Amino acid sequence: MTSETVFVTGATGYIAGHIILQLLNKGYKVVGQVRSVSKGEILAKEVNNANFSYEVVEVLEKEGAFDEVLLKHPEVTLFMHTASPVQFSQVDHEKNTLIPAINGTKNVLASIHKVAPQIKRVIVTSSVVAAATFAELADPNFIGGEDSWSSITYEQAKTNDASTAYAGSKKFAEQAAWEFVKQQKPTFKLTTVLPSYVFGPQAFEFGVKDLNHSSEFLVGALKLTKDSKIPAAESICVDVRDVANAHVKALESNEAAGKRIVVSNSRFVYGQFVDIIRRNFPNYTKQLPFVETLPSDYFANYNRFGDSESRRILDIEYIDFEKTIIDHITQVLAFQFIQVY
Repeated sequence: MTSETVFVTGATGYIAGHIILQLLNKGYKVVGQVRSVSKGEILAKEVNNANFSYEVVEVLEKEGAFDEVLLKHPEVTLFMHTASPVQFSQVDHEKNTLIPAINGTKNVLASIHKVAPQIKRVIVTSSVVAAATFAELADPNFIGGEDSWSSITYEQAKTNDASTAYAGSKKFAEQAAWEFVKQQKPTFKLTTVLPSYVFGPQAFEFGVKDLNHSSEFLVGALKLTKDSKIPAAESICVDVRDVANAHVKALESNEAAGKRIVVSNSRFVYGQFVDIIRRNFPNYTKQLPFVETLPSDYFANYNRFGDSESRRILDIEYIDFEKTIIDHITQVLAFQFIQVY
């Protein structure tokens, strides 16, 4: 057990919720950043732990945004920056996605460097889309890894669709973090964590009521009918609880300092969602289109995304893909919010 305090940005987020619970379970104290008092109160009520508190920082991309809260909390020695804009309904991608992600990351690091020299480790949540394009991730023969970067340009991220903007924001925000460390030479050690598609249950009830993008992608399988054409989507994925575990383990590992940590467990095709739901949720057996169960070795001869170093350092026992999907769907159906889709 530990008495150290961790500051977590984007505390109401999908991944952050599980990080907070795992940190508290290990005895850490946690200060979570939220964008409003109302969100902070909702989160604090669900966390229900005396070792959790929150601070309001409304605009992360504002210079010096974290100066005041970090000065207020000199006990903070560890920092996790999980906050990042994910807006798929807006059109000005540069203003609403790219700039907030890049400047938010730079401002966090600048504040730590300027006013919180006691902070020794910083974890920044990136994504595998910083290391490869969506098309490359969908290609089972693609070889990428912890040292690769997506080929997406800033102009493409600014002018194409929202998904491209999101991918660009992850790449350029992460690059900004590494460039900051190179130029400023702060006393803290940086690690970036790059999860693939993230599935699994929400940490808190409010997350089930307002599903994040990847959850909506999976839950969309429940809307299919027996005559529906199954989406052709394919990529790599990981359980949200494993992503949180990777953040915590990276925080505690000296060997993870200065590294990019890829977190991925399985390759999937969308039809697997449908098959798993049909086999495990009787009410959907006849409603959904029939899909043959994939052989257990279906992806055996395909390349893994290059995460061997991450696996060696973190030594995580990953949650089985089917359990991830079952737990995710079970939670959504239990809260009976599926009728809104």
